[in-house]
Amino acid sequence: MSINATLFVQAIVFLILVWFTMKFVWPPIAKALDDRAMKIADGLAAADRAKTELAAADQRVKQELTAASNETATRLADAERRAQAIIEEAKARASDEGNKIVAAARAEAEQQAIAAREALREQVAALAVKGAEQILRKEVNAGVHADLLNRLKTEL
Repeated sequence: MSINATLFVQAIVFLILVWFTMKFVWPPIAKALDDRAMKIADGLAAADRAKTELAAADQRVKQELTAASNETATRLADAERRAQAIIEEAKARASDEGNKIVAAARAEAEQQAIAAREALREQVAALAVKGAEQILRKEVNAGVHADLLNRLKTEL
């Protein structure tokens, strides 16, 4: 065989090989590459979506933490206000109770003072009668002189 015929036969075999590769081998390889490219693109898109969702979730968490912090601060402020109100109410009640106790003590002291004055008047009247008996050297009848003794008590 001559070199030209060999080259010609090799060119034909090469063309048959190219045709066979293009017809039967290349489409599955191209399909596999396309599928692989599609999976990679889907994965990248999913990663981007996940990043976006993560950022949104992080933002929601920050907002909820801020809201919870604000709510906690509000509740603490309310609790402090309630505590102050309860303390003020207790102080007011204690003050009222103290005023009542002081008023009752004053009233009782006044009653005791009145009772002591009455007892003192009785004793002074009795001493006056005794003094008058001593001066007059005779007995003074308290029943007969009750009016005089009552006037003496009121004057004292």
